[in-house]
Amino acid sequence: MLFKVTSVSFSGLTTIRIDVEVNIADKGLPTFEIVGLPNKAVAESRERVRTALINSNLKFPLRRITVNLAPGDVPKYGAFYDLPIAVGILSEINGFTIPENSIFFGELSLDGSLRHTKGALLAALFAKENNMDSIFVPEQSANEASVVKGIDVYPIKDLNQLIQFFDSEIEIVPTLYKGPSSINYDLVDFDMSEVLGQEHAKRALEIAAAGGHNILMIGSPGSGKTMLARALPGIMPLLNDEESLEVTKIYSSAGNIPPGGSLITTRPFRSPHHIISQAGLVGGGTHPQPGEISLAHRGVLFLDEFNEFPRSVIEALRQPIEDGKLTISRSLERVTYPSRFMLVAAANPCPCGYLNDETKECTCTKREIIRYRKKLSGPILDRIDLHVDVPVVDIKKLARGFNNSNINETSSTIRERISRARYIQQSRFIGESIHTNAEMKNKLIRKYVPLDKTSHTMLIDAAQIFQLSARSYLKIVKLARTIADLEKLDNVLEKHIAEALQYRPGIIE
Repeated sequence: MLFKVTSVSFSGLTTIRIDVEVNIADKGLPTFEIVGLPNKAVAESRERVRTALINSNLKFPLRRITVNLAPGDVPKYGAFYDLPIAVGILSEINGFTIPENSIFFGELSLDGSLRHTKGALLAALFAKENNMDSIFVPEQSANEASVVKGIDVYPIKDLNQLIQFFDSEIEIVPTLYKGPSSINYDLVDFDMSEVLGQEHAKRALEIAAAGGHNILMIGSPGSGKTMLARALPGIMPLLNDEESLEVTKIYSSAGNIPPGGSLITTRPFRSPHHIISQAGLVGGGTHPQPGEISLAHRGVLFLDEFNEFPRSVIEALRQPIEDGKLTISRSLERVTYPSRFMLVAAANPCPCGYLNDETKECTCTKREIIRYRKKLSGPILDRIDLHVDVPVVDIKKLARGFNNSNINETSSTIRERISRARYIQQSRFIGESIHTNAEMKNKLIRKYVPLDKTSHTMLIDAAQIFQLSARSYLKIVKLARTIADLEKLDNVLEKHIAEALQYRPGIIE
């Protein structure tokens, strides 16, 4: 007898309907086969389903079982076909009717219980978009799936509970969305008030966070570059609803949402080590998975010791920075992941780290310095909006700062200004499919950043004197727009252009 159960498959963030066809025949030798381009994890469903049924005190049919995952030309990955396969077999054993217009999704443990399974949110979104009534998911994945309103999300603990529900012996109440977890900014590594001195760098970080701009901090070891970057999450505003859903979809696809988790509302902060591979940073693999740049979407990608990253890894950032997305092509599939992140990079001025330092003498030769700087190409530096020197803070100033902890602004005060600037930008870009000034293309720059004659003349003169590229010219305009937003001004003034210019040296001096 043939039974059909609806499930899904994923290609990047795209969800595809999969019909799990379970045929149980009386004729032929007892076998259990799965066809339809399954990978090893799917093929192993045979043993998980068989053992889960036996350990749940359910009879496993000793007949010829053939499972077809249709369409047959779509590669199938993952263990979430366990539940739909088991439901097809149980329908034959117990004689219940499989609910129509429902999706079954989940991985089985050998004891018959269901494990937290990645991709529950994507499956629920697919059910909603295709006007389906309900989705059956593991109990620990139900809160994640319940983010999607308009469908019933049934939390399933184990196979026996599912059978009792289908036999009308018990009732399973659909999960109601409990909302995201509360935000605790106290868990941030550093508060901005703890960063003593470095007012210029803190101002640059505020501008970068307000407009989503990329920033490069250059300074000697111990100057506070890493501390500044680690304090950045404390001044970042929360994700809005649209951004939150974008980020949560990526983390659901990657399996980075913990059991019982749901919407992500804080901006991601990713800090990979400089030994990371290109695939680890940008994504990839036989079955393409999101890399660090996609996991940092709508948040921060912090690359400490920027010059120590392999040249090929750094150059791989070019297209994602420019386009805000990354396409990975393989022979069997082609996936696209969003990658609209804020790049925060920290680097030393030379191999020893003490070039132009007032406290220690640089021991590098001129050739070593040139070779070190060439690790960062001109096109990469041109894509970074703010270049900031972070000098070593004098010990006497540090001592005075420790004795007077109230002299610096706290992260919460700075975050309020940044949140207001972000709100201005969100209101400005309604209907434009972007959220921040850094995302503006040429057409939107002309529309939203009109310059008066004085400001325009200053910018043209600076572009000619410093031989700025067209990209640098436009980045200055966008920076000036963000600075004006921080002051809650509608027009970009000459002083905003002047401040934006000081962050565009374009080269490491």
